[in-house]
Amino acid sequence: MIQPRIAFIGAGNMAKSIIGGLLAEGTPAQTVTASGPRTETLQPLQAATGVNITTSNSDAARQADIVILAVKPQMLKAVAAELSAALAHRPLIISLAAGITTDSIGRWLGGDQAIVRCMPNTPSQLRQGASGLFANAQVSAEQRANADAILRAVGVVQWLDDEALLNPVTAVSGSGPAYFFLFMEAMIEAGEAMGLSRESARELTLQTALGAAMLARDSDVDVSELRRRVTSPKGTTEQAILSFEQDKLRETVARAMNACSARAAELSEQLGQ
Repeated sequence: MIQPRIAFIGAGNMAKSIIGGLLAEGTPAQTVTASGPRTETLQPLQAATGVNITTSNSDAARQADIVILAVKPQMLKAVAAELSAALAHRPLIISLAAGITTDSIGRWLGGDQAIVRCMPNTPSQLRQGASGLFANAQVSAEQRANADAILRAVGVVQWLDDEALLNPVTAVSGSGPAYFFLFMEAMIEAGEAMGLSRESARELTLQTALGAAMLARDSDVDVSELRRRVTSPKGTTEQAILSFEQDKLRETVARAMNACSARAAELSEQLGQ
C-alpha cells in the first residue's frame, strides 16, 4: 500500500500532536511535511521528528496527497488564497480551524475540493483526544478512511452526517476539557479551604478525575449507574449529590453548553464571509 504524503500547513501544538501520533502509529517521517513562516520555529520539530519542513505553504501542498490546515481560523482565508493555485491535483483537505465551514473553505480554495472538517481537542497532545469529523460530498471512501486514521492516531473519532452538529461537538468535546479543569479547580480550592494542603488537594483531585474517567470509559454500564453505585443511601456522597441537584447543576451545564454551541455557530457566520 502506498503511503500518502501529508502536508501540515501550520506547525502549532495541534499539528505537532497529530504528527507525533502519526509517527507513533508507523507513518514514515519522510512522508510528512510541515510548513510555517519561520525556519527557526520549524527546525526543533524537524530535529525531534525527522519530518520535512518548508516556509512555503504552496510547495508543501503541491507535493501532498493530504493537506491539513492547522492555522488559526482568522488566518485561514488568507492561507487558502495562497494555496488555491497549488491544489490542481485535488488532494484531500482536512481543516482543523474552528468555525469555518467546508463551503467557505471550498470557496476560498477555488471550489470542487474534497474537504473534511475536524473539531479536535487539546488532550490530543497526549493521544487522548476526541474529534468530531464531517466530510463534504467530494470526499471519497478512501479519503474518508485516511482522515479517520490520521485523527485516530491521537484519540477517538466520531463522524457526523450534518456539519451543523460540529457546533454541539464543540460544546461537548472541543471546549469540554475546560469544563473539567474548572470543576477540578473548584474541588482543589474547596479541599484546601477545608484544611488540606494545596498539594494534597491537587493530587487527590486529579487522580480522582483520572480514575473516574477511566472507570467510566472501561465500564459496560452507563455513567448514571456508576454514580448510583457510589451514592449509598443516607451516606456522605448522597449529601454532595443532593446539594448539586438542589443547585440545579444539570441545568447549569446545559445552559453553558448551549451558550458554547451558539457562539460556535455565530463564529461560523462571522469568519466564513
